[in-house]
Amino acid sequence: MLGNQLITKQTGEKGRICSKVLVVERKYVRREFYFAITMERGTETGPVLIGSAQGGMDIEAVASNTPEAILKEYVDINKGCSEAQALSLAKRMGFTDANCQQAADCILKMYNLFISKDATLIEINPMAEDSEGNGKMHELIMCMDAKLNFDDNAAHRQKEIFSLRDWSQEDERDVQAAKADINYIGLDGNIGCLVNGAGLAMATMDIIKLHGGTPANFLDVGGGATADQVMEAFKLITSDQNVNSILVNIFGGIMRCDVIAQGIIQAAQQLDLKIPIIVRLQGTKVEDAKALIAQSELKILTCDSLNEAAKMVVKLSDIVGLAKEASIDVKFELPI
Repeated sequence: MLGNQLITKQTGEKGRICSKVLVVERKYVRREFYFAITMERGTETGPVLIGSAQGGMDIEAVASNTPEAILKEYVDINKGCSEAQALSLAKRMGFTDANCQQAADCILKMYNLFISKDATLIEINPMAEDSEGNGKMHELIMCMDAKLNFDDNAAHRQKEIFSLRDWSQEDERDVQAAKADINYIGLDGNIGCLVNGAGLAMATMDIIKLHGGTPANFLDVGGGATADQVMEAFKLITSDQNVNSILVNIFGGIMRCDVIAQGIIQAAQQLDLKIPIIVRLQGTKVEDAKALIAQSELKILTCDSLNEAAKMVVKLSDIVGLAKEASIDVKFELPI
């Protein structure tokens, strides 16, 4: 296994290089359970404990086919998880009377871990009773497999946790985005997006879809991006060979439009971009930004309306896509 490409449901089709193998003692379990802690939006309390007697299997399938098998216990984050709550959930999950207290202790310890380490998910599947005790007091409750996610926003106070991150297991674009301090998620479309602000980025992706296009990425350069970060953002977007056109949508509040314009010009020049770039800028220093783009004499299309910009980027993406299929080179000329 070591050094070879490992392909699973978690890795996707490309797979991941296997650099470590965990060897553990084999255990024979009597019963398997599912347990998780996460944050549930829309509740006033915060964390929710999730349990099920149907562990050791695909919990999404369990939730879909037998939703009544999924048990929840809501926790007030200000008060914390009480022993009574942990015991209640352990009993409802079906732990034996002899093991309920031990299961509740595990639940409490995992809740404390969840809070103290700024986790967003702790998932134990399976949480099991071993088969050696046969219901006696010395029977063990074991967490046999686990998945833990942590809040990226807490990296500054969870340095030990985040130092364990294995970048060799990450997508190369994700690594590049993290180094440039850019929020980036690769998607399956062909229209690159460069936006400031997560909400505006989502709205931009929605309007592209509305006009029949498919976004190639989510990319938020944030409110204080530099020209160099914009340059790195373009590198990320254009590293995806499926991208046929790029839409830049910036609302300059904290962000200055002229800084974005400088980054766009720098990227277009240094990366020798061949695909069309549509830029929609509004806000601080927008006139200066438009002047910089006009003076650059680069083939960058500007548009004041987001709706028109989205229509344009979808049409141009279709043209480039058709040209690629026909092995034809397309050159774009700006109107005089």
